[in-house]
Amino acid sequence: MKAAIVLRYLLLIAASVVFAFPLYWMVTGSVKPMLSIWSMPPEWFPKHWQWTHYEKLFGELPTLRWMWNSIFTGVLAVLFILLFCSMAGYAFAKKTFPGRDLLFFIIIATMMMPHQVILVPLYILISDMNLLDTYGGVILPVIGYPFGVFLIRQFVRYIPDELFQAAKVDGAKEIRIFVQIVLPLIGPALGALAIFSFLYVWNDYLWQLIVLQSDGMKTLPLGISTLIRHESSVNYGLAMAGGTVAAVPLILFFLLFQRSFIRGITLGTDK
Repeated sequence: MKAAIVLRYLLLIAASVVFAFPLYWMVTGSVKPMLSIWSMPPEWFPKHWQWTHYEKLFGELPTLRWMWNSIFTGVLAVLFILLFCSMAGYAFAKKTFPGRDLLFFIIIATMMMPHQVILVPLYILISDMNLLDTYGGVILPVIGYPFGVFLIRQFVRYIPDELFQAAKVDGAKEIRIFVQIVLPLIGPALGALAIFSFLYVWNDYLWQLIVLQSDGMKTLPLGISTLIRHESSVNYGLAMAGGTVAAVPLILFFLLFQRSFIRGITLGTDK
């Protein structure tokens, strides 16, 4: 038994090293001179630290503006996604209305549709609404998150109906039931959904590339992807510095919701 536990931990440690190594290489590469990045044998730990890439990133480029655009659109989109998906998931799980199953099937079916299929009609719609190169043009198309509706519905289904019946006997209305009973009980699901949706919005590079046009409205991933265009050759040090800066908000957001995320993905595994 002890040997099996030791072997399990060794495998987990090995897997952690494999998955964390690209992040480590990116962070260390951002503070290395260009020649050290390509040195053979590889320079596993920087011998000479330099901050020129970060100085250029924050001194010559609107990186802080790009970061604000990404964080603002990501957080606002997550709030809308949590609100609408929690209401829709609750309705599909506990309410009975005509066409409920068909409508839910259509929502789930949209998860199988490639995002590229709707880019052209979505662009025309956003253009007709005069939302090109605006925060609204980035946020509105993503707040309809089918996976979020599915996730919340699955959690709400396991809430005993007796809780809602008892609340109605006490005179609670729908809004009070939703706010004081449903939302607290699906907290772990909301935490997991917050992480999934924030990653989805943050990494929605293709749509941001289409809808955002000016440098001042670019998001951080979009702005970083254009860094090497201004160089006669690929500046991998600058690209690694930009990637490091872009990874920080994602890591902090995950650490903020990690407890809810872990509880959300393990709910139901214990009796």
